[in-house]
Amino acid sequence: MASPTSINPAHAHFESVLQAQLCQDVLSSFQGLCRALGLEPGGGLPQYHKIKAQLNYWSAKSLWAKLDKRASQPVYQQGRACTSTKCLVVGAGPCGLRAAVELAMLGARVVLVEKRTKFSRHNVLHLWPFTIHDLRALGAKKFYGRFCTGSLDHISIRQLQLLLLKVALLLGVEIHWGVTFTGLQPPPRKGSGWRAQLQPSPPAQLANYEFDVLISAAGGKFVPEGFTVREMRGKLAIGITANFVNGRTVEETQVPEISGVARIYNQSFFQSLLKATGIDLENIVYYKDDTHYFVMTAKKQCLLRLGVLRQDWPETDRLLGSANVAPEALQRFARAAADFATHGKLGKLEFAQDAHGRPDVSAFDFTSMMRAESSARVQEKHGARLLLGLVGDCLVEPFWPLGTGVARGFLAAFDAAWMVKRWAEGAGPLEVLAERESLYQLLSQTSPENMHRNVAQYGLDPASRYPNLNLRAVTPSQVRDLYDVEAKEPVRRMSDKTDSGKPATGSVATQEELLHWCQEQTAGYPGVHVTDLSSSWVDGLALCALVHRLRPGLLEPSELQGVGALEATSWALKMAEHELGITPVLSAQAMVAGNDPLGLIAYLSHFHSAFKSTPHNPGPVSQGSPGTASAVLFLGKLQRTLQRTRAQVEAETPSTEEPPVPEPDVPVTPPSQYQEASAEDLCALCGEHLYILERLCANGRFFHRSCFRCHICEATLWPSGYGQHPGDGHFYCLQHLPQPGHKEDSSNRGPESQDLPTHSENNMRSRPSIPGAPQEGTSPVPSQPTRRLIRLSSPERQRLSSLHLTPDPEMEPPPKPPRSCSVLAHQALEGSFVGWGMPVQSPQVLVAVEKEEEESPCSSDEEAEEDVPLDSDTEQVLWNLAKNSGTMNSYPTWRRTLLRRAKEEEMKRFCKAQAIQRRQNEIEAALRELEAKGTELELALRSRSSSPEQQKALWLEQLLQLVQKKNSLVAEEAELMITVQELNLEEKQWQLDQELRTYMNREETLKTAADRQAEDQVLRKLVDVVNQRDALIRFQEERRLSELASGPGPQG
Repeated sequence: MASPTSINPAHAHFESVLQAQLCQDVLSSFQGLCRALGLEPGGGLPQYHKIKAQLNYWSAKSLWAKLDKRASQPVYQQGRACTSTKCLVVGAGPCGLRAAVELAMLGARVVLVEKRTKFSRHNVLHLWPFTIHDLRALGAKKFYGRFCTGSLDHISIRQLQLLLLKVALLLGVEIHWGVTFTGLQPPPRKGSGWRAQLQPSPPAQLANYEFDVLISAAGGKFVPEGFTVREMRGKLAIGITANFVNGRTVEETQVPEISGVARIYNQSFFQSLLKATGIDLENIVYYKDDTHYFVMTAKKQCLLRLGVLRQDWPETDRLLGSANVAPEALQRFARAAADFATHGKLGKLEFAQDAHGRPDVSAFDFTSMMRAESSARVQEKHGARLLLGLVGDCLVEPFWPLGTGVARGFLAAFDAAWMVKRWAEGAGPLEVLAERESLYQLLSQTSPENMHRNVAQYGLDPASRYPNLNLRAVTPSQVRDLYDVEAKEPVRRMSDKTDSGKPATGSVATQEELLHWCQEQTAGYPGVHVTDLSSSWVDGLALCALVHRLRPGLLEPSELQGVGALEATSWALKMAEHELGITPVLSAQAMVAGNDPLGLIAYLSHFHSAFKSTPHNPGPVSQGSPGTASAVLFLGKLQRTLQRTRAQVEAETPSTEEPPVPEPDVPVTPPSQYQEASAEDLCALCGEHLYILERLCANGRFFHRSCFRCHICEATLWPSGYGQHPGDGHFYCLQHLPQPGHKEDSSNRGPESQDLPTHSENNMRSRPSIPGAPQEGTSPVPSQPTRRLIRLSSPERQRLSSLHLTPDPEMEPPPKPPRSCSVLAHQALEGSFVGWGMPVQSPQVLVAVEKEEEESPCSSDEEAEEDVPLDSDTEQVLWNLAKNSGTMNSYPTWRRTLLRRAKEEEMKRFCKAQAIQRRQNEIEAALRELEAKGTELELALRSRSSSPEQQKALWLEQLLQLVQKKNSLVAEEAELMITVQELNLEEKQWQLDQELRTYMNREETLKTAADRQAEDQVLRKLVDVVNQRDALIRFQEERRLSELASGPGPQG
């Protein structure tokens, strides 16, 4: 029997369109299809209906069914919603093509121009659940059979463009290639319309095309005139992408993908990478698609050391310019990193070719990201109105590690199409713009977790996608500046306008308000008379009184009798840091000498901003309020615990190094003897002058933040993320901190297994040394009791290794479970659990599951798309089954399901870590700005100029505002580090769990004495991690209860 393609040539052209893998092949095949059917390309929806009517055979019917199902949604009004609207879309990237498809379904005439002539970007995009469903609904599996078949959901940019291009052509979008949009051509007279300025000279039909809607999707480097762009800047971040040829061999298919590994929570991986290859990375991702795609963030010093960058330049454009990047060294760098990450299982890595025929590897800068201040505008001239909208990178440049680019790009495309529909319905310009800006406010906050869960109901209507939608969040009066009668204003780029973080609570106190507050807090204490913000504090009693007011019980005021000013001040500074989370800004010597009044005012203002909501009671407080469990305070305790633990290990580990320096934070000697010797106005590292906002205190010394970096990698050191080596005195990040005794496999009590502060430490108080009194508070902190060997039964070990302290209640169901598996899994659940927790009848049940799935026809796209959620009981059965890898190997369906779930959880953790790291970088950039402004104000205040007192008071108030902003940013930074600790402990528990299972899976009779010892050691480590997670959760709960008790939480 003859095939359909041999009877009807149009069928052959249609199949060529479906299978074409090059842009030019798609275009030529589609033109051949139109010629065979006697149609002209670019005819809008009528063209689609004519093609569908003439191609009525099995291969095409499934695609028509999908497109018809989408077009039948009421919002499109059967393709008549925008029949009188003419649109120009600039850019054939994924977002531009997706917007063109939506506009075509609305019935608008759509013309798209693209400056390129081929799709050549191999880079791979992560897909959210709704984007997967959306693309499947457009026939993605018909065009690209391998769509989302791996353990991770992604697609290459080139494949995504190809399938959207095919859909756009079928829906009648008119596409012009090799045409560059250079600007708008306003109507010359009344009765004419808006046109585009295009290069090179376009055909007459395109040159004379008049439109009333312009959608720009031309990328971040091109934004139409009139739009203001804001730059969000962090510290230097260098990304490297590499695409290797995917030969699709059996060995390659078995190499697992990497959803994301971040140094912020998995330091051991990157430490091993550095040791083996000399490559220092922040993160790495590996996706397997048309190519083997790797993307990573590299450190500048590493790139310079390995010769990838020829020379260090302060300007980013010059640093990463082609003249400064050595191609061969960059290729070696990317190949070595990829080979290490995949354990060499990809074999010989051969680079894919880019658009210019060169190896597809590149270094790029994502230090700053552009974001348009508005998403739409309206221009009017001679009565002709033009609606302009932005989508894609020219609206918001994505932060690549988060994998949000294409998902939020599609959302913006839907929102822009909805705007065009409202425009076509006759809504007023200001009303349309206000609705669009209300939607734009939601875009940067969207994630799979905070959108509607039923992705099958997503459509053009924003209410189907965004919960709690308020289309009136922005009012028409707020967007009047977006409606221009004649707008020729150039694009303004507001550079270095970094988000300064959480707003400071309340107004900043003036000098008089600060003095009045200090007088209230210290009133009633014997010998304390605060009359100013300088001389009243030199004896230390006022500061001790203030600390006692906020933390009663540390000592009785009578115990201060006979204590020297320096000793009392040192004690108060120490207690403020250790018990209140108020880090010093000046030394005890400077406070006693009274030679730094600005520093004292800045320091006291931190007390005021943190505790101004504390109710005041006359006289000394007899019972202290619980206060607030500050993140800064918690991390300070964590850092001191790390240092004490390290000192104990140093003392127990035989070493040829010099004896460890005593822990400075433990009050083994009077404060006056261990207080820093150098002045606080000089950096302890570089020796340069330190201004107030530049001061960072660590281990009793002051530094520039820019100087306080890892001695090896020069990375910024964050709270609880560093250590000081007692041998050389240098500071290191935890990845590069030398291990005690320089033994890699020592007791693992170093930085990678740091303890969180225990509840007993939180309640310990040290007192100043009192002459003639017993020195109770100066005794060393007692060491932890010797640990006894833990012996647990197998079920107890299993429950411990499976412990989840913070389960995610919003976990997505595993993808693609067969419809009947829920009932069968419940049958397995009813069975008895023995030993490992495996149901007795589960093998027979799973055999039935596998057999049924094999017999069920899964080739249909519609059936393959169905995702049936699992309830918690069913899912628990699957996880219990997964714990025995030998059993699960017999049931590949469930094994794939659980592997995908594990990868999804890894992706969530990675994205969370990268969001934290990006925010940390933004905070660092914001702090640099504050330091620069604070330096100017401090110089003006300290200069002996003849400025009027009113001007000096204004400068001081501005300085205090900067101090409060800095404290707010530092508090936010500490909150981020708490989350880092959570991620770190989760990763450690997972790794120890896997290691413990390898021992527990062995027969007891086959275990050697070394195996049993190693198993016990892993078990002890696992208990430690569980205890640390428990301490972290207890801290968070205490802080939550404290905030509920005291109302608005203080900063600090």
